[in-house]
Amino acid sequence: MKILIVRFSSIGDIVLTTPVLRGLKEQLTDIEIHYVTKSKFSSLLENNPRIDKLWTIEKSIDEIIDALKKENFDQVIDLHHNIRTLALKKKLRKPSASFKKLNVQKWMLVNLKMKKMPKIHIVDRYMQAVESLGVKKDDSPCEFYISAENEVDIQQELELNTKKYIGVAIGAQFATKCLPTDKMVEILKDLDSTIVLLGGPEDEAKGNEIATLLNGKEIINSCGKFNLQQSASIVKQASVLLTHDTGLMHIASCFEVPVISVWGNTIPEFGMYPYFPSNPELFSIHEVKDLSCRPCSKIGYQDCPKKHFRCMVEQDVEKVVGALRGFI
Repeated sequence: MKILIVRFSSIGDIVLTTPVLRGLKEQLTDIEIHYVTKSKFSSLLENNPRIDKLWTIEKSIDEIIDALKKENFDQVIDLHHNIRTLALKKKLRKPSASFKKLNVQKWMLVNLKMKKMPKIHIVDRYMQAVESLGVKKDDSPCEFYISAENEVDIQQELELNTKKYIGVAIGAQFATKCLPTDKMVEILKDLDSTIVLLGGPEDEAKGNEIATLLNGKEIINSCGKFNLQQSASIVKQASVLLTHDTGLMHIASCFEVPVISVWGNTIPEFGMYPYFPSNPELFSIHEVKDLSCRPCSKIGYQDCPKKHFRCMVEQDVEKVVGALRGFI
């Protein structure tokens, strides 16, 4: 059987599809898996041994549709489920299955604060898309494969004198998912451990500011200095990861690195909290509950719509610090 998996973006969402790939490969015989995603996310999947062929697009599925038609797939598993994937399925004219996206329930939660979301992780919703093929969830973590050349020698490349450190993912796609700099500094200042800041080029200036304000501590700002696979290698070797609701949180769960997750405008009830199906004790969630304005979006904003940003400003620093110390 030849199967096409579809998930265009983004980091966390793609990582969370990997249990589906494992289930197909391990529970079925004679399975050939193809996967289509955006080219900028190819590094998340290019080393995954479950995938027989990885297809990438820049903007439109029309870039590869003719080639996909020639593959003559037996089944399309749509794990993105939007207008673009609907068009793709119509063009391929093959049997397909998708997951429950629950957009209505999300809208009701964001706009009416009506809690109609089922208590089910998105990984389990993804798995429902392959139930008809006889595939069941196995309660194992998500998977992330790092190429040998992207494995980071911590002591050499970061010049650390220890192999024990706290990884801190300081960024996120939207500002309302991120702790303010002063709040992050308040959390990190009393920790007696080496700290490695993680993020992309867009986080480098913030990382430098945090490092300056924490002058005297052993802190390394790796933001913008490593690609995604290399950052994943740094996360894999950390004692614990402090993170917002972001892609590195899900990458950490692949290696069962303990995760301390701090939530702002988004909420775990959307179903994308850290995925530790067999070891829930390895993560903790920190959020300011009972705010009438939260969640204000299912993704985020660049500024707090209410201008007070209470969901992050009022985070309990002592609880976050205590959770971090519990894994050091």
